[in-house]
Amino acid sequence: MTDKIVVLSTCDSEEQAGRIARALVEQQLAACVNILPGARSIYRWKGEIEDAAEWLLIIKSRRDLMDKLRVAIGKIHTYEVPELLALQVVDGSESYLEWLDRELGS
Repeated sequence: MTDKIVVLSTCDSEEQAGRIARALVEQQLAACVNILPGARSIYRWKGEIEDAAEWLLIIKSRRDLMDKLRVAIGKIHTYEVPELLALQVVDGSESYLEWLDRELGS
């Protein structure tokens, strides 16, 4: 098991996804953020079924940065309740995990 995490979040526009991704990398809360367009989310919100086009963010970070990452996303994100799910990285390429450590802040 590693201390690395992959955090998933979604945005309603490419512009917002780029803004969040850039801020997280600049603040060294993420080593890398992939932005995947074309996500379609179907969910219940305030008693209604919603069907929305979204951009998926795949954020590579470290467990000890999760609280700072949560705060940073909360300041930028326009959703009332932004998706923020952290998945534990069990294992990975040693060189990639080392690169993550070099790019992440303390």
